[in-house]
Amino acid sequence: MNYILNYIRKDTWSPYVAGTLLGIVGILAVWASNSLLGASGSFENIAGMIGKTVAPKLFDNMYFNFIMPPGITYGVILLIGLFFGGMIGAATSGTLQWGKKGSANSDEQWKRIFGTSTWKRWTLAFFGAILLEYAAGIAGGCTSGLAISGGMLLAPSAFIFIAGMFASGIVTALIIYGRRY
Repeated sequence: MNYILNYIRKDTWSPYVAGTLLGIVGILAVWASNSLLGASGSFENIAGMIGKTVAPKLFDNMYFNFIMPPGITYGVILLIGLFFGGMIGAATSGTLQWGKKGSANSDEQWKRIFGTSTWKRWTLAFFGAILLEYAAGIAGGCTSGLAISGGMLLAPSAFIFIAGMFASGIVTALIIYGRRY
């Protein structure tokens, strides 16, 4: 038991252990809730809830009435669990830096390439997240929904997406960092 607790507290895990556990979670998600893993739709459920409260006529359309209805869905609960699970994981490994001075911009590679400006990092992260969510909508799912759940189902589109994701990640890293990464 001590071995397991010490392993959980490690800063990094073996990708084989993490992948196996992710597969088990994926199977349990289907068994317990009859839903696949996927988080990007939950942002649209939340946006629909806010939109129907603030501008009901604007959000009274086919998309928010039938395709992505507003409300606390399985995806919203999953998103909340991901946030708190990540916080618990960081806390147990001793890497949680919430509120510590300099923690918002502590990545040495980022500082070397872009400087130490915290506002620049937060601004790029914010607009990058918007772009990522928009792209997930175009692709028909986020990484977890398309790659992980689709891969679990052996869907060919999942493997095409995974190959494209890795290829675009390599190209993006080369463009941003050049040969410095």
